[in-house]
Amino acid sequence: MLKNSSYPVIYSVLLIVLIVCIFLSACTGAVNLSVAEIFDIVKHSLGLSTSAAVNSVHEGLFLQIRLPRTFLCVLVGAALSVSGTLMQALFRNPIVEPGLIGTSAGSALGAALIIVLGKDVFFSHLSFLGDLMMPVCAFAGGLAATMLVYQFSASLQRINISVMILAGIAINAIANGATGFLAYIARDPQARSITFWNLGSLAGASWEAVLITSVSTVVGFILSLSFAKPLNALQLGDAEASYLGVNTERLKIKVILVNTLLVSIATSLVGIIAFVGLIVPHLLRLLKGSDNRYLIIGSALLGAIVLIVTDMVCRVIIAPAEMPIGIVTAFIGAPVFLWLLSRIKNNQGGGFYG
Repeated sequence: MLKNSSYPVIYSVLLIVLIVCIFLSACTGAVNLSVAEIFDIVKHSLGLSTSAAVNSVHEGLFLQIRLPRTFLCVLVGAALSVSGTLMQALFRNPIVEPGLIGTSAGSALGAALIIVLGKDVFFSHLSFLGDLMMPVCAFAGGLAATMLVYQFSASLQRINISVMILAGIAINAIANGATGFLAYIARDPQARSITFWNLGSLAGASWEAVLITSVSTVVGFILSLSFAKPLNALQLGDAEASYLGVNTERLKIKVILVNTLLVSIATSLVGIIAFVGLIVPHLLRLLKGSDNRYLIIGSALLGAIVLIVTDMVCRVIIAPAEMPIGIVTAFIGAPVFLWLLSRIKNNQGGGFYG
């Protein structure tokens, strides 16, 4: 039905669904909150109601746990999905995901170093960062991995995409191996922390995390929109894009840096969440087309919806315990990925960008 709709109609539908999902997410969990109770809590917190009937425990749960977690879902889902759109456009391949160039694995290694070594040895001089130490080191790890991949793939002032893919595979293997070694030598609590971090979780959501992620996601989204038209031209090939006035090498560097910003910050705060950046852009592409101006906006909205719904499943499936979100995205994403591969097999020569 939406396939023949205009872009504004699709955006409007996605936005309405997102708003509904935000309300459902605020209500859903081991402790369910009604919509009426949520409105009472909001009015009470804003000083619009002096009623003493508001449950203080539920108020704290909503304002300090449920609400920041919901907003973090929105921001991380948008960041990973927009990043996936950028990577798929850059590699001209609809089954590429954001971690292909080592960003996620590098971030995991940076976090693992903090978990195992703590604030001793190399990290003692970073103690002033406090709770921000892990996000900062995870971001540094993701950036270092991405820059290594870039250095290996850049030759004669040109970026070789094929070499970048191979370098990304190698850097991912090295980073994953180093993370595995740290988990092996770590004490049991540290090893469990590394394991849960690698599986992804939004249980540690806070307003501080929301603030950090909102800055990186909004900046990355705005920059991504400025790349939309050049990336559309790049789908024709490097030479053709150059004829249209696109500086392809500069564009590739900018896209890689924005991808690093989006993925590293998101990963540093919630861990590794696979398949979101792979599936969301492709579903939108099947729905309406491959115009990156549409895909970037649509991915931000649909990615937020997908992650909110997945997080709600994680909260209720084994309540009152909580399942790591990476497990659920893997169980959902892997079959979808196989379906995408089957489409490639059945549409050889047709492509996905036509």
